Formats: sequence, C-alpha cells, structure tokens
Amino acid sequence: MADVISHNISGLKRRRFDSVIVGAGGAGMRCALQLAQSDVNVAVLSKVFPTRSHTVAAQGGIGASLGNMSEDNWYWHMFDTVKGSDYLGDQDAIEFMCREASSAVYELEHYGMPFDRNEDGTIYQRPFGGHTANLGEKPVQRACAAADRTGHALLHTLYQRNVAANTKFFIEWMALDLVRNLDGDCVGVVALEMETGEVMFFESKATVLATGGAGRIWAASTNAFINTGDGAGMAARSGIPLQDMEFWQFHPTGVAGAGVLITEGVRGEGGVLLNSDGERFMERYAPTLKDLAPRDFVSRSMGQEINEGRGCGENKDHVLLKLDHLGSDKILKKLPSIREIAIKFANVDPIKDPIPVVPTIHYQMGGIPTDINGQVVVPDCSDGMKGTHGVVEGLFAIGECACVSVHGANRLGTNSLLDLIVFGRATGRYLVGKNITNDKFRSVPIDGADKPLQRLKKLESKQSGMGVLEMGNAIREASQQYCGVFRNSSLLKEGVSRILDIDNNLGDIFVKDKSSVFNTARIEALEVFNMIEVAKATMLSAEARKESRGAHSHDDFPERDDRNWMRHTLWFSDKNRLDYKPVILKPDSVASFAPKKRTF
Repeated sequence: MADVISHNISGLKRRRFDSVIVGAGGAGMRCALQLAQSDVNVAVLSKVFPTRSHTVAAQGGIGASLGNMSEDNWYWHMFDTVKGSDYLGDQDAIEFMCREASSAVYELEHYGMPFDRNEDGTIYQRPFGGHTANLGEKPVQRACAAADRTGHALLHTLYQRNVAANTKFFIEWMALDLVRNLDGDCVGVVALEMETGEVMFFESKATVLATGGAGRIWAASTNAFINTGDGAGMAARSGIPLQDMEFWQFHPTGVAGAGVLITEGVRGEGGVLLNSDGERFMERYAPTLKDLAPRDFVSRSMGQEINEGRGCGENKDHVLLKLDHLGSDKILKKLPSIREIAIKFANVDPIKDPIPVVPTIHYQMGGIPTDINGQVVVPDCSDGMKGTHGVVEGLFAIGECACVSVHGANRLGTNSLLDLIVFGRATGRYLVGKNITNDKFRSVPIDGADKPLQRLKKLESKQSGMGVLEMGNAIREASQQYCGVFRNSSLLKEGVSRILDIDNNLGDIFVKDKSSVFNTARIEALEVFNMIEVAKATMLSAEARKESRGAHSHDDFPERDDRNWMRHTLWFSDKNRLDYKPVILKPDSVASFAPKKRTF
C-alpha cells in the first residue's frame, strides 16, 4: 500500500504504511530490513539519527555458540541463559533464541559486519560472564566481538543495509501514543516531529515497538538520555500490562561517579576486580567463574565488599578494575574504546592504572509481554494462574522494551544484542509470512488521537507548576534511593509512596521555555510521562515480590522462593493493579532445566 496523506483522526494528517516501527536501534532496524527486503512498505520512526540509537553503545559482543575457539553448542548456551535468568526465563523462548543465534550472527557477517577475526579467518569470540562449556563445567569463549565497539558495528551495518533496501526513515520523530480501536486492535501511532512540533497519525497494519529500555528513570545509569521508556509508557497507557519490571540489571562496572559503561569484555580479556586490600575478591564469591560470574552475582559481591569497608578511594565507595597486566598491545587492539572512556571519564590510563568502577543501572529485563514472533499478548490471569493469552492484533514489541521472556530475573551478558537480531528477524519473518501487504487496514476511531493532543495542549497552556527537570529528577532520585542493588521492605514501601506521590503531581508539570529550539523542553516533558509509568511498574512490582531472585535482592527475604514466586509479574497502569502468570519451564517439545541453587 502506498504512503497516502489524508485526514481522518482527530483532524490530523495521516500517513499509511504496511508496518510502522518505532525505534531505529538494533531490533527495529533488523526487523525493518527483513520487511523492506520483502517489498513491505515500512516506516521507521526514531527520536535520533538511527546510528545514534543506544545500541551503538554496546561494547562486548553477541552471544552465539559458533564453536570457533573450542567446542560449544546451543544447548550449553541455553543452560547458561536459563541459569543466568535465575530460572525465571521462559525456556521455550530461550531455546528458540539460542538455536537461532548462530545463523543470525552468520547473517550479519554476510551483511558486512566487521567482526574481529582469528588467524584462520573465523569470527573471534571472547569469554564473557556466565558463559560455560558442558553445563557449567568451565568458561567458554562465546561472545562474537568487533573490538569493544560491537554495537557500533552492528548499528552501522544494519543502517547501511536498510538504506540499500529503501526503508523509509522518519528521523527526529517521537511517538506519543498507540491508537487502538473498539476491538482492541492497534491501528497505528500518533507521533510528533520534534523540529516543527507537527503531530501526525501513522496508520499501519502492524505497529512494532522497538524503543529500547528506560534506564533514565535512575540517577546513575549507563543508558543514553533518550532511554526514557517510550514504548513501555505508550503500552501502559493503552491498557497493556508491563511484565517483570522489578528486575533491573546493575552492570558491575560503570565508571565511578560517571556511570559510563566499562564492558564485561574487559574481564573477558583477563581484567580483574580488586578491593582496597588489593585482593581479587571474586575468587571468594565464585571460585569457578571468578570475575566472569553473571552480572547480578558480581554486582552484589562488589556491593558487599563496599558495605563491609573494603571499598576504594577517599569515600571507600567503589572497587578497582585492573587491566594493566594485559599489556598495552592487547588493550589498544581489543579494548581501544575502553581506554578512551577511562581517560575521559575516570582520568586514568588503564595501560598504567586501574579503573574505579561501581555497579550502575544498565538493563531492563522486563517490558511489554510478547511471544517469540514479537506479538504483544495480554495474559488473562485474574481468575488464577491460567496463563491464557490474548493477542493484541496489530501490535508487536521487540528488543529491550519487550519481555519474551528470555532474560528472566537477570540477563546473561551478550544476550542483549542477540535478543535484538533474533527477535527483530523473527518478527519481520512472521509479518512477511502472513503476507501483511495483502492485509486490510483496520477501522480507526475518529477520536483516537484525542488523549495525546490534550496532553500537548495542556503542556502548551500551563503557566506555572513544577519544571520538567525537577519532575524528572524526582523520579530518578526515588528509583535510586528506594530500589537499588540491595532492597528491603521498608525502603520499597517508602518508594511506592514516593513514586505514587510524584505521579499524583504529574498534572503540575510545566514547560518553562515553550519556544526552545527543536521543542526540547516539550520533548523532555513528554518523556517524563513515559518515565513515570515505568517507575510505577518497577516500584510496585518490586515491593510485591517477597523473595530474592536474580537482580531483585531483598534483604528481608534473602532466599529464592520457587514455591510461591516462580511466576512473572504483570503490572497494569489502571489502578496500579498487579497480577501474575506462570513461568514456562517444561513444555513437552523443548529441552528443559529444573530450577537449582545457583553457584559459580
């Protein structure tokens, strides 16, 4: 169907596409490429130029059992992912991802992605946290890397391929809200052009959310400033639940005081963590995997060292990442960006001195519930844990904003980029397979854009209140203070009260500079409306989960409780309602791993 401009919804201009993808990171562009190469009329909306999407910041690698360095297979990768998830990941989805990994990586290689190479020409693979051979026996090299700029290489490769395939990009457009009709089907999105302020309706047969995570609801984060949970916010406002939002990964190695990411690939190449005594302390916590234990495990171990007085620096508030023993040649060849970051943000040259690091919020394990084809599904669990799934026709979600769930309570390193390419491709394949070009457009409600237009009008007309920055900072401070690496009942209860209080005051948000260049203040205000949805989902879901599992470490409930909590949390924005659905452990058709205590 050709791109048509007309008027039919809340008086807005309309553009029609077979598919509209919101977000131009790894997942969005991989899906777009699959569609464009099959002559599907696809539009991609992005807040920033596509190659500035946050995927560009990914450093360490893509997990795939190629076996280029030593024996490996998808079954071992699946075991590591299930164990890494603290057994909360759905094992059918995990099997699918790990089986698809190798072909997805080889496909990227054929697209021209410049992976590092071994002497025999095969793709170089480095060790990474939690990746093992023979079901936990010893570390294995599984991360397919392009130096420490893997995400950068991935994003540029996909963008170039999309340009060649004539994908239509709408750059510096922000999606405001989903449009759903009376049947509950998604029929497109309302979006705003950031430079001009023009609002338009993008009608589509398949709307794909690929908006990334929401790490900017925290004060200290490795995430880009654009990561404000836009997809999750739009979904929540339209009545779709957010799943497992209590689980946020703190990356063990953010630069102390700056939050900038230091890839796990540094430890994969041989870097080690030291406390103030100069001790390689991870040998005490994880005798087998040491510094390459899964991220939640390393972050808690670092936190314990700091809490027990063995932190480094004047305030004893961080530990040290030592890599000078690797030698300058290896650092300059394998970790050039890390050296740059250390010099710029920590004022140390890692060739000579260790980098001060501290656990920093990094990745959102939860998100919009989907199946392996990216279709958004709303489980009907109100009458018990039946797990009946209702598909939201026309709506898909992929990447960090989605929850399949392959990451469960803790994502395994390198599975983020893998998630993007596997499920981006799977969703594209599904839409091509169902012959979306021949589908009919669904009915559109005449008032479908009224709510986002009213929100914009209120921002425009309000003459006083709390500034956008102050409102955003209130959300970030609440998340940081009440929902950190270590949690307890008292903190979480206070956190719920605080975040709901902020939500109640959201009507006071005030755009001071309404004439700012490129509508910057207005865009930031619209992002706050998305951030508060994610923050509420996070705080309420965390307060309700009475156990410790993966990244959710609860001091008052220090053990994992499989009997009562082997289930996914579902948070509904209306009335802040919580519900649950079962984890998929043992479907007859797939390999399965029974929950066990995690040791490394």
